[in-house]
Amino acid sequence: METETATRWLTDEEQCAWRTHLEVNRLLTYQLEKDLQPFGLTMNDYEILVNLSEAEDVRLRMSDLAAATLQSKSRLSHQITRMENADLVRRENCESDRRGLYAVLTEHGLATMKKVAPHHVASVRRHFIDLVTPEGLSELNKTLKPIAEHLRGQRGRP
Repeated sequence: METETATRWLTDEEQCAWRTHLEVNRLLTYQLEKDLQPFGLTMNDYEILVNLSEAEDVRLRMSDLAAATLQSKSRLSHQITRMENADLVRRENCESDRRGLYAVLTEHGLATMKKVAPHHVASVRRHFIDLVTPEGLSELNKTLKPIAEHLRGQRGRP
């Protein structure tokens, strides 16, 4: 027989920290997305371009790219179709696995990445990095690392 445990409600301080985190996450994502709009890109587009630009041979298996960007394979497929239409990426068959596909960064995609990256980094600095002291950034990193490690460990679990 299962025993029910009492809910550990958040304290006022915990509630404040949680809600501030949620608000900052939403507002920062909104602002970074807004700053990418003049380039015709979304945050998802930019994340895919970054992943491909940093990959060996500027290509990744679609399944690996879906895992890296935390997207379902079907959602990523639609995203890649839109990006193909903009000549940012192309699909290539995987020679070792007939069912596998690669997403490959095109020359136009690489040029777009090189053009947009300085603007995106400036936006990240303006709206996040430069608003926190170096000590605060170090503390933030120490605080968030175990959470990221925990959540990475939860991926794939029901």
